[in-house]
Amino acid sequence: MKKLIYLFVFTLILSCNNERVLQLPEIENAEITEVLDVSPVYIFYDETQPDSTLFNRKNLIGTTNWLVNVDKRLTLRQAIPHIQYLQNKRKKESMHKNEAAKNYFTCNDTSIKNLGFLEFTDVNFDTSEIEKEGKDFLISSTSELDEQIYSNDIFIKFNFNIDASNINTFVNDILSILNLKEASSEIEKSISARELLFNLYFDKNLSFQDYISIKSKLTKDIMSSVKFNKTEFIY
Repeated sequence: MKKLIYLFVFTLILSCNNERVLQLPEIENAEITEVLDVSPVYIFYDETQPDSTLFNRKNLIGTTNWLVNVDKRLTLRQAIPHIQYLQNKRKKESMHKNEAAKNYFTCNDTSIKNLGFLEFTDVNFDTSEIEKEGKDFLISSTSELDEQIYSNDIFIKFNFNIDASNINTFVNDILSILNLKEASSEIEKSISARELLFNLYFDKNLSFQDYISIKSKLTKDIMSSVKFNKTEFIY
């Protein structure tokens, strides 16, 4: 088994005598801090490239867990196409397929000064145009969420106004509305019975750092209690 350990916020890659720096997104108190049997993928921030990205997948092994290292300075618009490529490649793998293999984003966990990982194996990224009628249901504030909480589908939009600096406040407001901060088993059963479905919409101009901050917070505080659509929309 192969195990990768990084001790710094950045990853250094030496290739053709050129040194490249990849700044990993930062998180705190990651639920996953070790992944075995892995192969790495790198999505660099490189201003010399047409889309400012450099995609390095030459060390990819189909039967392993994939550690996707994305530079935190990239936007979703820049990073998602490469991530979609990897997901499609995983789905199309036919020979020597490992059904247990998973995909992870590699992060710098500042609480332990080592790596943390965020799994995204089952996440589908939809970059198609959002239909006009769908936009009417997008919400970007908890006051709008409060009005829609009694429907079965909840649409949450994360844009430039919701980022790493204020995601804690936004998520705590959602928790309060859902009564999940001090949720009893009866409350959780009630929410489960109603089959609430959260749909996430992310502004394509969000930085990858902001995306990871949002997903990390949602994963720890909300996703274990309510159902989220496995498809995430990038608009």
